[in-house]
Amino acid sequence: MSTLLPPRAGRRCAGALNSLHATLFFSPDLDREFSALGFTDPNAMRLAARSAPMGAVGPGTVAATFYNYDHALLRQHFPAVWDTAAPAAVLDARLRVVDATLRRLLGEETLASAELAEAAELALRAAEACTRHARPLYAANADLPVPEAPHLRFWHASTLLREHRGDGHLAALLDAGLDPVEALVSHTATGKGMSPRWVLSSRGWRRADWEAAAERLRSRGLLGAEGELTAAGVALREEAEERTDRLDSAPYEHLGAAGVERLTELGRGLLVTAAVAGAFPGDLIGKG
Repeated sequence: MSTLLPPRAGRRCAGALNSLHATLFFSPDLDREFSALGFTDPNAMRLAARSAPMGAVGPGTVAATFYNYDHALLRQHFPAVWDTAAPAAVLDARLRVVDATLRRLLGEETLASAELAEAAELALRAAEACTRHARPLYAANADLPVPEAPHLRFWHASTLLREHRGDGHLAALLDAGLDPVEALVSHTATGKGMSPRWVLSSRGWRRADWEAAAERLRSRGLLGAEGELTAAGVALREEAEERTDRLDSAPYEHLGAAGVERLTELGRGLLVTAAVAGAFPGDLIGKG
């Protein structure tokens, strides 16, 4: 069987899995479980949930691995979050959140289906080809045990693939010369990124930071007067995505063309079910 993949096949597959992974961060189950641990700030909950695989890290490590958060915001929460709950307790709570969230969004029939079990095994097979070097968030998650239940196995594998691609994407952003806020502004300008309201509330930046980054992009000829990407801006963003594709090709080549196509089909079906069930805020994506 040929492993030659159609253009952007890995990107399309990763997109569906990344979105399913992200249901964690918009789940009311996260607020409930993390409040029980003693957390009171929603940003602290979500920052702890994603960083816990790395251990009791400080703000510098989180700034480096998350890329687009304001270090000042991170200093407000790290290392204090680990006084509220140790990383091991956060990881246990995170898995409980995933369990409750997927049961609510997908339903018990889907969780027990052969299709979900197949998606989990395909995603885990793809993740066999991920590499740890220079990929800190992937490597930290790869050291965690693989859960037994199919829906948790699927989420775990989706997380591995998401963080593997994300670690490579940071290298692509650096090479493109996009600083954290410029990366956010230019992504939002594509129409596929989070709206400025969501970015500013979750990443810690101020409106002035956003406008200053937009002005820097305009001075480079990447952003137009109305906030739209110029032809050069579109080309730069696409080049960054293509470089990310190249850095992230191994898991999808390992899975093979037929496997990637099937995992994409299954992942998109699950994502549609989750989205219809209210997995994401209606105003999450957009330029406004």
